[in-house]
Amino acid sequence: MADRKATHYTSLQDASVFITGGATGIGKALVEAFCAQGAKVAFVDILRDEGVALVEELAASAPHAPLFIECDLTNIDALRRAVSDASAKNGSISVLLNNVANDTRHKWQDVTPEYWDQRQAINIRPAFFAIQAIAPMMIKAGGGSIVNFGSVSWMMGQGGMPGYTTAKSAVQGLTRGMARDLGKDGIRVNTLVPGWVMTQRQLDLWVDEAAEKEIAERQCLKNKVMPDDIARMALFLASDESRMITSQNFIVDGGWV
Repeated sequence: MADRKATHYTSLQDASVFITGGATGIGKALVEAFCAQGAKVAFVDILRDEGVALVEELAASAPHAPLFIECDLTNIDALRRAVSDASAKNGSISVLLNNVANDTRHKWQDVTPEYWDQRQAINIRPAFFAIQAIAPMMIKAGGGSIVNFGSVSWMMGQGGMPGYTTAKSAVQGLTRGMARDLGKDGIRVNTLVPGWVMTQRQLDLWVDEAAEKEIAERQCLKNKVMPDDIARMALFLASDESRMITSQNFIVDGGWV
């Protein structure tokens, strides 16, 4: 699937793009896809080694080598500094991809107030504060695209991780409200909702024989959803090809929900 020729979006050439959680999984696919478009990509992640390795991997082939900024996104001051550093290096940010998340399973009986707050601090809070930091640049430029990342987990009624599913359901509210607030400034805000994506994390932790059977039974399309499939939708939503699309959910799950 990685050999499929990607659509080239001329509006993304030299665009300043900011991606949260970009070192691995879906985030890595986003960095690769936007770099291939000729965008100036800055990405943040807490995983230093993986982030540095991705920069080294892409530096020789990408029109613009990506900028990696190590950042704990539960620290909003650090996130704001990263946004400032990225815009200083790559210019005013016109595309924001709020991808960072952590779907660690947890029993509802074991959740403490501190753990609950931590789940929200990684799965929803950075999305709003990244928008708050970057939207003024987009307003000044006369437009931009914000893509928030949701999850089909809460749509499926999946249990076993209430802190995560609650936060991910809130993404839809964030998208709808901010699309209304920012629409007058030409800024589009949409939610991209991945299905069960075959990242290395999912393969290592949860995709066993039973999961393989469930995927085959539940998806309309029988191919597995790959990180590249999510990145391709993100490219479209970030580009001028989607210039009149805002406040919407785009589910890429092979027809599960």
